[in-house]
Amino acid sequence: MEPSKSIDSSGMDEFGYTQTLDRSIGKFASFAAGVSYISILTGVFQLFYFGFSMAGPAYAWSWPIVFVGQLMVALCFAELAGRYPVAGSVYNWAKRLASGTSSWLAGWLLMLSSIMALGSVALALQITLPQLWSGFQFVGDGTGPFDFAMNGVVLATIMITISTLINAFGVKLMTRINSIGVFVELIAAVLLILALGWHVVRGPEVFFDTAGFGEGHDLGFFGVFLIGAMASGYVMYGFDTASSLGEETKDPKRTAPKAILRAVTASFLLGGLILLFGILAAPDLTDPKVGSADGGLQHIVLSVLGGPFGKAFLVCIVVAVVVCTLAVHAAAIRMMFAMARDNNLPFSRQLSKVDPVRRTPTVAAIVIGVLAVVPLLINVMQPAIFTILSSISIVLIYLSYLLVTVPLLRKRFQRKWPIRDAEGSEAGFSMGKWGLPVNILAVLWGGAMTLNLIWPRQEIYNSVPPFEWYLQWGGVIFVAAVTVGGALLYRLKIRHQTGVLAEHAAAVAAHPSSGPAGEAAQQPAQGAEPSRSPASPDLVDEAVKVP
Repeated sequence: MEPSKSIDSSGMDEFGYTQTLDRSIGKFASFAAGVSYISILTGVFQLFYFGFSMAGPAYAWSWPIVFVGQLMVALCFAELAGRYPVAGSVYNWAKRLASGTSSWLAGWLLMLSSIMALGSVALALQITLPQLWSGFQFVGDGTGPFDFAMNGVVLATIMITISTLINAFGVKLMTRINSIGVFVELIAAVLLILALGWHVVRGPEVFFDTAGFGEGHDLGFFGVFLIGAMASGYVMYGFDTASSLGEETKDPKRTAPKAILRAVTASFLLGGLILLFGILAAPDLTDPKVGSADGGLQHIVLSVLGGPFGKAFLVCIVVAVVVCTLAVHAAAIRMMFAMARDNNLPFSRQLSKVDPVRRTPTVAAIVIGVLAVVPLLINVMQPAIFTILSSISIVLIYLSYLLVTVPLLRKRFQRKWPIRDAEGSEAGFSMGKWGLPVNILAVLWGGAMTLNLIWPRQEIYNSVPPFEWYLQWGGVIFVAAVTVGGALLYRLKIRHQTGVLAEHAAAVAAHPSSGPAGEAAQQPAQGAEPSRSPASPDLVDEAVKVP
């Protein structure tokens, strides 16, 4: 799978765009972007209580299962990143694999999910900060029915504001903070694993005991395991961020694929060991705090390691939440920027504007920050805000991933993948003969997880009173609304204006456009100069199509 040394990894004219972003990200920073988005110390600590409360210690088996499934997806993405390391990775990959409608939907759904995920990640501060110091509980004393949720919204809004300022300032500052934070997170994860391993009080047989979980459920333990598995499914995604920052990465065709695979693998190993030793070291697994939102894995760490050491690790978790917020925000910005420069969003010219000094999409950074706070304010009186926001955002992410893996599989069956660029250069990563079986598994996994995530279970979408059908079906209704609404928006309006804006088009297209795809790509956008160059459609047999 070693790439050819002849790859031109940095020429944006290959894709029909001019280089407007700051190409300054190195190998570790690219890896750190993927790791910080997955952020095991954020996700594992934020959602451990949920998985444990649903299926007990045996829920930990969901971690390796989710890893294997997501690795299949990551391998497909690594192959695509080795050819197209462009901002808004999923959107730009789908553009080269499928129709204009489905590629636009892939970007639309992932952008919306990133905005919602930004809020849900920032909410994780509520699970950790008040346990560090009670002064962080600004709203009430934490005992009121809405104190927990309302204070979480306050902390999350402050965090998103900080993230907006950092991301708007430039990618160098963001990646520098992110890399330092990831380094701290990785060291803390290793030390935490060693510390918990030293304090193990029970054997691994606990993972083979259902401990009464699932009794009375229609599907028994399997039913509650499927629900608990979401705690792992909510964590291990976002590895495509390394490629979404490809336009700002040095030697991206080689760097991005490796960063994707290393990020998901490192997160699996470290997160899995934390889960393993956390459960084995817990003083009392029957303690109600272990399965409660204001306790969870944080409670276990504080109980096992004591005051100073336990709180030191909680500080590291706060660092992880901060850098995870930065990474999710950065990915959302790149998606908005990528779609806007193709004139594929309302107010595209403003959203695609790049600051001439900082060379970053400042307007997009601010808009994403503002939009991320909206769902928090809407749900401010909802105590189950964590699981609701997480569930809906992850469903959208898995759907957007399917809009890449499914058309990629279709290309393989049609023997149109892998393909060689016009110059004959090879990609930065290839699965070779393993591509087809891996791609099939990726599609099957994505479909199964999407179904499991969107299933209108009361435990997920309406876990606390009032119990109403429209709340329980809220996830299905919302996902259907944004998908159908997005498709109509594209078909009725946006597809008639799509085309690379002049200020982002390469001065000379890499290859002349030809055929229907080329004609579509050359359609002038409304309000844009007709002389601009389109994204090159010769990279694959089908470029972005505008039906």
